[in-house]
Amino acid sequence: MPFTTLVPRLDLDATFVSLQKEVRPQDEALVSSRTEMIDFTAELTDFVETAALIQNLDLVISVCTSVAHLAGTLARPTWVMVPYVGDWRWLTGREDSPWYPTVRLFRQDDTRNFAPVVARVRLALVAKISASTAARS
Repeated sequence: MPFTTLVPRLDLDATFVSLQKEVRPQDEALVSSRTEMIDFTAELTDFVETAALIQNLDLVISVCTSVAHLAGTLARPTWVMVPYVGDWRWLTGREDSPWYPTVRLFRQDDTRNFAPVVARVRLALVAKISASTAARS
C-alpha cells in the first residue's frame, strides 16, 4: 500500500510509530516529513527489537506482513488490513483470527482498493481513542 493512502488518515490525536523496516523510495520524502509519526527504522535490526517495541505500543495497525504476525503472536492488539485475496491464514468471511485472539481484520472488498479499508480503520481508531479518553476522565 502506498504511504499516500495512509497520510490523510493520520490526522488524529495519536502518536504513530513506524514499524516499517524498509521504506519504498517513492515514500521516503513523505514519511520523513510527517511529524506525527516516529520512525525507529534504523534501530530495528532484528525481530527481538521489533518485538520489544511492539510490546510498548497500544495498538499495531498493519497490512499482512511479518509484523502483523509477530504482534498477533505477542498477543498485542493488532488490526490487519487484508487484501481482497488475502493470505490463507486470515481465512475468509471473518473479522477475527482463530490463531491470534487479539487481531481484528479489515478486509478489502471486490474493488481491491485500500482507501475504504483505511477509512474503516480510521473510524475504528477514532472510536478507540474516544473510549480511551473517556475511561481516563
